[in-house]
Amino acid sequence: MDSMQNAPSTEDTQRTSQPAPVLALLPETGVSYIRHAWQDMLSGMKLARLGATLGWLDIKLRYRGSILGPFWLTASTAVMVAAMGVLYAYLMNMDVHKYLPFLTFSLVLWGFASGTLQDGCTTFTSASGLIHSARMPYSLHVLRATVRNLLTVAHNIPVVVVVFLWFAVVPAWSWTMPAACALWVFDSFMATFLLGILGTRFRDVPPIVASTLQILFFVTPILWAPELMKTGQDWLLLDPFFPLMEILRTPFTGDIVNAAIWPAALGWSAVLTVVTFALFARMRARLAYWV
Repeated sequence: MDSMQNAPSTEDTQRTSQPAPVLALLPETGVSYIRHAWQDMLSGMKLARLGATLGWLDIKLRYRGSILGPFWLTASTAVMVAAMGVLYAYLMNMDVHKYLPFLTFSLVLWGFASGTLQDGCTTFTSASGLIHSARMPYSLHVLRATVRNLLTVAHNIPVVVVVFLWFAVVPAWSWTMPAACALWVFDSFMATFLLGILGTRFRDVPPIVASTLQILFFVTPILWAPELMKTGQDWLLLDPFFPLMEILRTPFTGDIVNAAIWPAALGWSAVLTVVTFALFARMRARLAYWV
């Protein structure tokens, strides 16, 4: 009886005779690249609250122990506007009442753009600890950097408000304002994503971006108004920063937006989106090994 109970059953014999499962590692194809990249972005958007919290904590840790904290940016922007506004208005023979609001809004926008691009180069390398220790979507780290830069530029908004109230600037309120703000946030997210990938793979990207921004600061109409160019203003559309700044700066300063500005801004945004998504889909599986 005991021997019959200890004898293996037919099911046990069949189970033990079956071969062990084999894990087949197959290379990704073009469709799987796109599917995984899209799933990563969707997963990052689902964790938007976590990304915003991490961006807020970055700002708190950056200025921990400081008296004014990020409001040092507000003070430095106010001093820069007051010093440069009167001087450049005199040098370019422009009305201070019209030039100073233009310069203030331009410097704030450029500060946000340049800060986003420079910070975007180290998006993944600065988050290498989280990437190696936790399984998180890469888009979450991009969202974290975007929120961090949005909070930084928010501290310069009081300077714009004070200057606009002082010179009685009345914005041309229309639907283009929220659309332009949404496009700025979307483009900053995509630019951070693109430079984060390139900066992770090629460590020469951050100094290249810094040098390029120094040149574009003087080429793009920031210190000087586009109206100073009597001819050849259409060539400014080849500068991706110019249409993006005009769609937001022009309605806030009360001017009329040129008809070619919005198509150019949307065109540059489409190019940025396609290049970023294609590069991320191809390089997503390698990012963890590069950081």
